[in-house]
Formats: sequence, structure tokens, C-alpha cells
Amino acid sequence: MANHRALITFWSSPACSFGLHHGREILLRPTAYMANRLLLQRRQKAAISTANHVGKKPDRSLSKISATLISTKTGVNDSDTVVISKLCAVMEAVADRVESHKNIGEQRDNWNYLLLTSINALTLTATTILGIASSGATGPPLVALRSSSTLMFAAALGLLAVMNAIQPSQLAEEQRNAARLLTHLHRQILTMVLLRAPTAADLEDVVERVLAIDRAYPLPLLGAMLEKFPKTMEPAVWWPPHRQNLNKNETKVDKNGWSEELEEEMKAVLEVLKTKDSADYMVLGSRALLLHKVLAISGPVLTGVATFGSALASPLGVVAGALASAVNAVEHGGQVGMVFELYRSTAGFFRLMEEMIEWNVNEGDVGRRENGEVFEMKVAVQLGRSVSELRQLASSFSSSSRNGEPFEECASKLF
Repeated sequence: MANHRALITFWSSPACSFGLHHGREILLRPTAYMANRLLLQRRQKAAISTANHVGKKPDRSLSKISATLISTKTGVNDSDTVVISKLCAVMEAVADRVESHKNIGEQRDNWNYLLLTSINALTLTATTILGIASSGATGPPLVALRSSSTLMFAAALGLLAVMNAIQPSQLAEEQRNAARLLTHLHRQILTMVLLRAPTAADLEDVVERVLAIDRAYPLPLLGAMLEKFPKTMEPAVWWPPHRQNLNKNETKVDKNGWSEELEEEMKAVLEVLKTKDSADYMVLGSRALLLHKVLAISGPVLTGVATFGSALASPLGVVAGALASAVNAVEHGGQVGMVFELYRSTAGFFRLMEEMIEWNVNEGDVGRRENGEVFEMKVAVQLGRSVSELRQLASSFSSSSRNGEPFEECASKLF
């Protein structure tokens, strides 16, 4: 009867109401969410503990509520409490980064639209004025028209030089990628905490992954901006070097879900990723980079020629101004910088998949590998396939290799 009353008291308590009735707070405040999930796993013991503290005034501070729930109602030890509290702090920082990247991404996307509109308006207006001046105007009207068009071309040239240097469409794509990756990391931390007790090694790994994303997609514009015109196409890298599995399975299991057939399947998938998917996107990225460089040089050169032609009231300025508007529309209206960044990040995704497969296949101790069945399903889903389709892909590749036939199918159905 006492336990029954305690359970009733628990379900009506402020702490339980906070965890169950504040759905939006759960999404925004992972500390309370994790604490409540840990509490529910041991709800009977938590109910008795809550009943013993019914007379105390509840503390409305989120961090203190979560710390109290973890330490006094879940049965976890002090070291686990410290690790979970640190993970909560990391999660809150990750959530803040997600919002920052989203806001800055929207801002830089607006830059692309506003700067392109302004530059093309200046260029087309200056071209029209120069055309009128070249049609036979003389005296003071000619001087006024030439001066106006020259100033407008010069202003367009300055804005275009800045826009080509920072590439707002590419900046916006970088921020979108960072927000997506940080959101994914946020969910992975939640899953880890819900499925098992995190360790200090888990915490260190999470911090390294956050810092790796920060390096791959920096927030600042000055001093830390990524190179927009690299010499060669290189995949994006947003993860730290793979290390040993920090959570070795202590339970004696038979091969940890791995078999010789699964290893051969993963090796075949790895070869398809290297020879088809990664190679294709490296070629596409190199072509996009070349087009990117040509357009970024052509626009300012044509605008400079138009400025020079406008000072001389030459028809050459009219032609160059029209061509400059077309080139700018293709480069920034078509968001060539964003396309290049998309190819770069996709090539990085395939590089990550290759490293994951290589690490698991080459790890001699199967206990340190990720569970084979889970890993197979993860690879299949990330490549847009079912497990049976992934096995069929590996079988087809192996058959083609034995027969010396070219294999044209890509591993990924998403990209």
C-alpha cells in the first residue's frame, strides 16, 4: 500500500509533469529529457524516493532538477552523473551551434540574392545608359551619361569582386551542412544515453566530433573561411580519425554478428564505393571547380572591360556589360559555388563510409567491431538500399569481377 501511494505521488509530482507535459522543452532542453528517461527506467524506486521528498519545495532550475533526478532517483553512481552532466553541457552547446549555423546560413543565402540583384541592376542600368550615350549624344549630356555609366560599372565591379571572393551561395551550403551534421550528432548523443551508460571515453569522442565539425565548417567569415578556389578537388572531412571501439562487448558472443560472408560483402561494397561513387563525384567536383574558377574570373574581367569602354563611350562597353550580366547570372543565380560544395560534401560522405567499412573489416578483434548485423543495416540504409539489395549489389560486383566484366552500378541510390 505504501508503494502504491508513493507511485501515485510520483505521477502527480512536478518533476514527472515537467518531463511528460513539456514536449517542446524536451526538444530544446536535452538535460531534462535524458534525466526523465533515466528516471522512468527505474520508476518504482524513483517513486519511493520522490515520496520521501514530497514535503520539500521543488527547485525550478532546469540544471538542478535534472541533476537531482539523476543522482537521487535513478541509482546511478557519482562518476556516471558527472559524465551525463558533461554530456548535457555538450548537447546544449551543440543545440546552440545548430541554431547559429541555421541563422547564419539564411543570412548568407540572402547575401547571394541581394548582391546578385544589386550587381545585375547596376550592370544592366549602366549598359543601357552607355548604349544611349553611344547612339549620338554630344556635349554635356554625353559627359553626364558617360560619367554615370562609368561610376555604376565601377560600383558593380567592386561588389562583384567581394561577392566572388566570399561566394555567398557556397557559404550558405556550408552552414546547411554543419547544421545537419550537428543535428545528427545531437540525436546520436541522445540515443547513446538512452541505450547505455556513457563513459568518459564516450564524452571525449563526442567533444572531438564537435570540434571536427567546427573545423570543417567554421562559423566566422574573416580569418577562418574555407578556401573557395582550391587547387584540386578534395572531399570534405568533418569527423576525427577512427579509433578503437571504446565500448568493447564484454559478453561472450559468437563473432559479434560477423561472418566470412558478411566480411566479403562489406569488402565488395567498399570496392564499389571507391571505384564508382567516390570516383564519379571527384570527377564531377573537379569539373564544377573548373567552371567555378572560369566564371569567377570572367565576370570581373568583363565588368572591368565595360568600365573602361564606358569611360571612352565605346560600344565595346555595351557588349562587355551585357556579357558580364549573363556570366554573373549563371555563376551566382545558378549557385555554382553551392554545387561545388555539394559535390565536395557528398564525396566526403563516401569517404566516411569507406573509412567505417575499412575500420570494421580490418579490426582483428570482432568484439571491438560494431555488431555485424547492425552495421550491415546501417550501411544499407545510408546508401538508400535494403539489406537484401545491399547483398545483391555485393554479389553482382563479385560475379562481375570474377568474369572480368565492367561493373556500372553505383552503391548509393541517394546521390
